[in-house]
Order: sequence, then C-alpha cells, then structure tokens
Amino acid sequence: MPETALLEIDNAERVFGGGRTLFGRALPAVHAVQGVSLDVRKGETLGVVGESGCGKSTLARLIVGLDRPTAGRITFDGRDLVADARRDPRALARRVQYVFQDPVASLNPRKTIRAILEAPLRHLLGLDRSGREARLGELMEAVNLAPEFLDRYPHEFSGGQAQRIGIARALAADPELIVLDEPVSALDVSVQAQVLNILDGLKTRFGLTYVFISHDLSVVESVSDRVAVMYFGRVAEIGPAREIFAAPRHPYTHLLLKSAPVPGKRSLIPEDANTELPDPYNPPPGCAFHARCPRGTDICLAKHPALERVSGAAAHEAACHHPVDEGGHVRA
Repeated sequence: MPETALLEIDNAERVFGGGRTLFGRALPAVHAVQGVSLDVRKGETLGVVGESGCGKSTLARLIVGLDRPTAGRITFDGRDLVADARRDPRALARRVQYVFQDPVASLNPRKTIRAILEAPLRHLLGLDRSGREARLGELMEAVNLAPEFLDRYPHEFSGGQAQRIGIARALAADPELIVLDEPVSALDVSVQAQVLNILDGLKTRFGLTYVFISHDLSVVESVSDRVAVMYFGRVAEIGPAREIFAAPRHPYTHLLLKSAPVPGKRSLIPEDANTELPDPYNPPPGCAFHARCPRGTDICLAKHPALERVSGAAAHEAACHHPVDEGGHVRA
C-alpha cells in the first residue's frame, strides 16, 4: 500500500455553541471533535468507527469542507484545505467528494438523474454537451445502472439504486478522495454486499482513496486497510485493520468488539462496564472512558492519555494509560 499521505489532520477541533449571551451568561459548548490527528494515505481505505455521537460525521464534514475546524489544521496533498476552500470552493469539490448516509434524501426529488449527474460535469469539469453525454454513460456503467434510468426521478428507485446514483454523483467530478458516511447502513444486507462490491471495484478502477465511516464493525473490517476508533470526539486507537480486530489495545475498542452483534448469539456488554456515555456538556476530567473502563485508575481520572505507538506493534497507536495486551487483558 502506498505510504504517501493524501490527507493530513493535525490536532483538529470542532466546538459547537459556547460564548456568552448579551447579559454575560456563559453558553454551553460541545467539543464534537477534540485534538484529532491522523492521516489518510493515497490509495487506502481508512475506516472510522465508534458509537453514535463520537464525532465521526463531524470529522467527515470537516474533511469535505462542509464545516470548518475551530482549531487545528487539515491539509490535502500538502495544501491547507480550509484556505483553499475559501479561495476556490470548486477546486476542493473536484478532488474531495461525499456519499451521504440516506441515499434518497440526498438526491433532489425535483430533478431527474440526468440533471443531478450533469451538474458537477458542467460546473466542476466544464464539459460540453457531447463530453457530458459520454461521461454520463461511463458513470451509469460504473455503478451498474442502465442508461435509460437517467431520465427518471429519485423516488422511482430503491434504496440500493439511489445509493448507487449517489456514488455516481460523487464520481462525476473525478475526485481523488471520497468520504463515505454510513453508505450502506440504510440498506438491506443483500443490497449492502452489492454496493460494497461496486465501491471496491471503483477504488481499483479509478485509483480512489476512501474514508469509510460506519458503526457496523463487520463492514469496516471487510473494507478497511486501517481503522481509527473514535470515542467522545477523540481518536482512541488507530492501526492496521487486521490488528485492530484481532488484538485491540484500547479497552474501549475491546469493549466495542465484544458488544458487536454475532449471528445466532445475543450480544452483551460486559457487566463491569458502565454503558452510559459521558455528558457532552459536562465532560469528565482526564480520560473520557474512565467511568466505563473496567480497569480505570487514578491517573486515568487525572490526565488524558496521549495517542502513542503501542510497543511491539508497528503503526498501531492507542490513547490509553493501561493498554490491552495481545490476550485481551488490561495491563496495570
């Protein structure tokens, strides 16, 4: 896998709310993303997992420029993403695209599929009519849809077909990076497999790089080269997918994997782990996972752990004072 970093996120933060009223009363603030630093290498699929509310979608919006970081820096191919987006929003859109979770709601119900797909071809690539027609045919073929579907409206398609149109729209501008935010969570299992196969083929065919966001661990495991596990707005663990799923080092990752549904079994979170998420308006001191961790100690309450390389595991990092060993036991 290429080691060149296409996207680099350095200590990014996104705070919602805060400030004061006209009468001086402090307003509550939520740190949706806190000190996130990671990179996405050219040609890879980086999976991002975590519970609802952990900051996955906020991070996705920062990457594609739909939102701007409160602090920190995001660079794409060595250039400041926020500064470039201010100067020329279309330049960013040509290189980074987004596939939304809800395939039907993401498509304009008043426009035909032809009009939806032609918009980026006209405004981002500047293709003439003949060029657009040729590109439309290529896009429909790439996502396994018949050309006659171009003159239909979004409500005439199933969820799986609508998501394939959403993928075709993302491909239209010939991007280098596509952020997929829960792209198959709204689809039936059989349809999920079809869409995932299409994404895999497109990655190879067009030389794409993916950021794949999902709460479905089995899907992330099957598609990712590396995985970043997020908790309470921070990266708790990041490393090769095979190591994350075979030998997780952060207690939260270990808990997340143990609580994942298993066919034929009822999945339970261990009894010694508190299942309540911290209050985002009143975050705990130190490590946010401390209250849920079965082996939390005083240092966890006093100091938030830095994301550091786990001993003996190359390119595998965990933000934990007591990382889990290969056998799944938390070291004291």
